[in-house]
Amino acid sequence: MAALLTAPLMALLLATTASAQAGPEPSPPDPRLTVTDVSLNRTAVAVSGLNTAPVGVRVKGGFTSADPLDANIPLVAHLQRTSGTGSLTYLVSADLPRVSGTTQNGEWAGVVNVPSTADGTFKVIGVTTGPYSMTVYGTEVGPTPFNGPALAVTGYHRPKITASVSPRLVPFGSGYSITWTVTDSATGKPYASRITVMLGVDSQCVESLTGEFLRTSSSGTVTKAYPASAAAGVNCLRIAGKPLDIAGLGVVVTRPGIVSAAPSATSAKVGTIVPVNGNVLGSPAGCKVLLQRLYGATQWRAVSTAAVRQSGRFTVSAQPAYNGLIPYRVYFPTCYNFHSGVSKVFYIRGL
Repeated sequence: MAALLTAPLMALLLATTASAQAGPEPSPPDPRLTVTDVSLNRTAVAVSGLNTAPVGVRVKGGFTSADPLDANIPLVAHLQRTSGTGSLTYLVSADLPRVSGTTQNGEWAGVVNVPSTADGTFKVIGVTTGPYSMTVYGTEVGPTPFNGPALAVTGYHRPKITASVSPRLVPFGSGYSITWTVTDSATGKPYASRITVMLGVDSQCVESLTGEFLRTSSSGTVTKAYPASAAAGVNCLRIAGKPLDIAGLGVVVTRPGIVSAAPSATSAKVGTIVPVNGNVLGSPAGCKVLLQRLYGATQWRAVSTAAVRQSGRFTVSAQPAYNGLIPYRVYFPTCYNFHSGVSKVFYIRGL
């Protein structure tokens, strides 16, 4: 199975993988842009499957600039979800050309293409100058705020994307394959026609569509072989829209938990602290490791814990409790996309 993106793994990317969504922290707006009105030509829309429904949007305002290249600058309207269960958080319009007036006092008009995955209520929250960039949130200029109209979206037969990684645990230094499947979430079956999807790695999952375009089979699947280097990042499938993706999924392959550990001394007086140094392959920084001591014949119990450092190294503390040979091991619980693992047993003799 693939590991879905979790909050710690999201640091690898700018935002939710494959849906090209804007981030949560917009930059300050451009002081040159003034917005006086934003209107939509519909208050509600229904969309099915992989289709999009165009909703007309009109912006009134002005852009003050002495640069003649800005005379035909387009605008982009931004909408944010306020309720609903769809997978998209934001909608943005296509680039809106100026249709009347001047750059300093005019009207811009065009459409926002609404996919079924929007399903819910969206509200106009602001406007930026175009052309639109998928990374507008986090760049130097954010949307000029505007408390605009709402749009109710009803999505039917929304696409569902799943991924199956082979092998289930991808060894370090080895390639792997992913079988991606796109189905109708309402029926659980593939769509009637084959679908063009984009498969990407890392930055291709959040930026322009620069990955590999493939067609799904009649069963809604597409399989791709990946080199070992791709396992270090995020793999994704994206279904492109205009300008935001209709749907997408990002996965990080599951790695085996490979742990090594050795005590700094093989014997010590009872009660003495003995540092135990070790390493977790792949450097899952921040994950926890547990030093375990054998109680009785089969009971391994934690006696010390530590966090894995950026280098992949860790240090835990053993403390011999009695005279004689005492068995220890280091256990690594499942963390992020790393499967659980355990080191070889080692011994410290209590004196």
